[in-house]
Amino acid sequence: MTSTLIEKTKSPFFALTKQDHPILHPPPALYFDRDLVTLHAMYPATHPDHGLAAAKVLRLQQHYGLNQLPPASLPSAWRVLFHQFTDLMVILLLIASIVEGAQGDFHSMSVLLSVIGINTIIGFTQEWKASKTLHTLMDVSIPQARVIRDGQRQIVSAHELVPGDLVVVEEGDVIPADMRLLSANQLEVVESVLTGESLPVQKNAQPILSSAPRIPIGDCFCNVFMSTMVIRGRAVGLVTRTGLDTEIGKINAALSKRSKAKTRIQMKLDKLGRCLVGLAALLCAFVVFIGLAWQKNIHDMLNVGLSLAVSVIPEGLVAVTTVTMALAVRHMAKRHCLLRTLPAIETLGSVTMICSDKTGTLTEGRMSAAMLWTGDGIGFDINDINPGYPMAGTLKKRHIQDKDNTLSFTLAMMVCALCHHAQLDANKNASSEPEDLVDPNSLPWHGTGDPLELALLAVAEHTGYGPATWPMTLFWERPFDRDRKMMSMVYKKNKCGPTAMPLAEEDSIMMVCKGAPEAILSRCAYIYGPDGTMGPITKKVGDTATQEHQKMAAKGLRVIGLAIKQFPALDSTRSHLLSASSPATTEAGLVFVGFIAVCDPPKLGIEAAIATCQQAGIQVIMMTGDHPTTATAIARQIGILQDLDNSQSLVVHGQEVDLMSSEKIQGLEPFPRVFARVSPDHKLKIVEALQQRGEVVAMTGDGVNDAMAIKQADIGIAMGSGTETTKLVADMILLNNDFATLVDAIEEGRHVFDNILKFVVYLLSCNGAEIFLMLICAIANLDLPLTVMMILWANIIADIPPAMAIGVEKKEKGLMQRLPRDPHRAILTKVAWAVIGTQALFMAGLTILTYCLALYVRHMTLAQAQSLAFTTLTTVQLLHSFLSKSIHQSIFSINVFDNVWLIVAFIISFGLMVIGIYVPGISSWLELTNVDGLSWAMICACCLAQILFVEAGKWFIRTCHGQL
Repeated sequence: MTSTLIEKTKSPFFALTKQDHPILHPPPALYFDRDLVTLHAMYPATHPDHGLAAAKVLRLQQHYGLNQLPPASLPSAWRVLFHQFTDLMVILLLIASIVEGAQGDFHSMSVLLSVIGINTIIGFTQEWKASKTLHTLMDVSIPQARVIRDGQRQIVSAHELVPGDLVVVEEGDVIPADMRLLSANQLEVVESVLTGESLPVQKNAQPILSSAPRIPIGDCFCNVFMSTMVIRGRAVGLVTRTGLDTEIGKINAALSKRSKAKTRIQMKLDKLGRCLVGLAALLCAFVVFIGLAWQKNIHDMLNVGLSLAVSVIPEGLVAVTTVTMALAVRHMAKRHCLLRTLPAIETLGSVTMICSDKTGTLTEGRMSAAMLWTGDGIGFDINDINPGYPMAGTLKKRHIQDKDNTLSFTLAMMVCALCHHAQLDANKNASSEPEDLVDPNSLPWHGTGDPLELALLAVAEHTGYGPATWPMTLFWERPFDRDRKMMSMVYKKNKCGPTAMPLAEEDSIMMVCKGAPEAILSRCAYIYGPDGTMGPITKKVGDTATQEHQKMAAKGLRVIGLAIKQFPALDSTRSHLLSASSPATTEAGLVFVGFIAVCDPPKLGIEAAIATCQQAGIQVIMMTGDHPTTATAIARQIGILQDLDNSQSLVVHGQEVDLMSSEKIQGLEPFPRVFARVSPDHKLKIVEALQQRGEVVAMTGDGVNDAMAIKQADIGIAMGSGTETTKLVADMILLNNDFATLVDAIEEGRHVFDNILKFVVYLLSCNGAEIFLMLICAIANLDLPLTVMMILWANIIADIPPAMAIGVEKKEKGLMQRLPRDPHRAILTKVAWAVIGTQALFMAGLTILTYCLALYVRHMTLAQAQSLAFTTLTTVQLLHSFLSKSIHQSIFSINVFDNVWLIVAFIISFGLMVIGIYVPGISSWLELTNVDGLSWAMICACCLAQILFVEAGKWFIRTCHGQL
């Protein structure tokens, strides 16, 4: 298990033996607390300017290996095929077929093996197809790295990097290894893949002097990590960790050690299979004992026992379960949801808790402007103006009586358009349909740079005040730093600009500034009023601005202050003096033009999706690396937290999770709905605690920081845009990155379980009828009414086709209004077993009645009586498939014929039964004879009795028990 708390290295050096390596190298670590002089001394093989020598690189590669993570280990075809034979029900069928073959009944053996083959083909096809689809999602490209070796800057494969390499990173680069920065110029890195934090992190080369033995990844400002992305600036770093020693490598290593447990439906079907094995053995022993008591031939009684064992095994159960899940998986694939294993769809139906990452899952994973407040007191709400589609969305005044496009508004847009290093360009591969814009690469605009600056630039483009509106040339700039908490860019006017621009002279100078609200306000001395006149900032105006800032911040928004300063036209000497002036001089006396607030906006439809989950009794929990204030605001906005909820008890900080034991987390009441500032270890700890609490947990996410929790969860869910590591360990991938698709999948899972329950009750009641039929006749010392071949044939034609059709029954109303199933409850409750037992006993009684009438009233031969018993039982079972469309509702209150597949299955099964009775050759192979008209009249009477009995049972269930 990896940790996101980085420890100081206790031993500064270790020396490799000459046999291993002649180069002195320290152990892999981050060295965040070492200054540059100490670092260079620790890596004597690395020249501060020239880097490593090529010969030393080769020897280091031999020692450390390639800088890569183990490739994705997708299962082989043989492994997927073998997995189909590990199901207990399949093993039961294999044992039965072997016993049949040992008895010399190769007909029965071939039929059983055919059933096994059908199940294997279906299961193998689905799992192999899912694995291949996943493989196509993996990014197999090998990143490049700019490295300094032998005094030369070279571009090499990132896999070739070794500890001690000097690497140059620039805007747009993916960090190729864990590095300690030696120099950094305005470097900002997005680390959401590791921390879940959506905002970029500013980096520098200064050592971190901390007395604590460990610090979080997010606080390692002098380090950069593999797979994170540079969105601004450049830097030179010293590689200190490669491959599995990197932070992302540790997460991968921890994942490889964690095995995936069986799903609950698999465990329940296994338990059912074990019960059936025990029942088969018990019945065999009981029948042999009864036979010995009646002084019958032991060999004949063993055959009877074998017949009962075959009756116990519902040959169609595994095949029908597989087909039902496969069809549901195929249906979800059309809705952009890839399920990697068949049982995952049923597991979704029993989910009680959804633990979700925020960035990229509940939110868009990009910055977008949300509010604007200009210095003249006008407020604006901004909706859905994003860098990929800036012309969409709206910017509306809060008060309709406010003036349009005041001077402060125009200047605020000018700051948004000019004070940045971002860039928005038209996308040649854009889609012309807004509703089809799922893939970021198909959006009308393509942005590069800081996500926050892109959000501001999008607003400027939307309002018609983009960079092209301002005919100005960048003169010089003063970048953002942690002390000033602001950045300034100075532009020289080229020619006449917009009339609203307060620059009268050509070549006059305009400084645009943005930064932390308190930093901007403290440097502002003037403000424009509603009439466009400039005046000093009074205490009242300053207090109003501060209050607006606080209102925005309370909503979890990141607030940016905007300001300008105009200088007269300057000659070259004065221009040089201006650029050389201190910030205290040039950035004083600014004109305040407003605040703009940005956020990572919630995904479209997420609020409705979460409300549906809550209505279905499913609790949604947010786990994020963001600040608690931001997390709380988003949680309230999307409905995870309600307005009346006490956020102090429902929002937990990652530091609190560190102090809690798993038992304490389990016992939290009410259970928190938001976990903020959490690490991958925290997420894993929370998921495990919920599982120990008895919850069925779904975990969603898109970053490597989510991967361990996703693998541990009962159902792990990755976003299609997520990392390869996350997609590899997930059970389900949302290809459209839409949380609402997960809600649809949960409903589909409940639908699947409903149908599984229906056909399990149907199959076991039909097979139970055969057991009661054979057992009662054996106890009564009657000749057996069915042969082994008849039982197998009845199971195949009356079990598999109707049960498969029941498996695709339409959804019953109110699926998402029900509470989740009790995860500890068996697949069949006591009431369900009672329904199965009574229905089976009644069908057996009807068959025994016709069998005895044939033998003792109509004086038929044994073969004729057995054929009548077979036909009676099979026909009643086929009729029972229509009665099983709903376990609770009367067939007279539903559309009995709305399932075309059930009608087709009935026709096929009934046709096969008739063929087996009347077609010569086939009838003899099945040991059947013709059935006359009077016998069919008796069968019709039995069918009517079956309808009345089952309907009476449903009425009793509705009246006394409700749901099964």
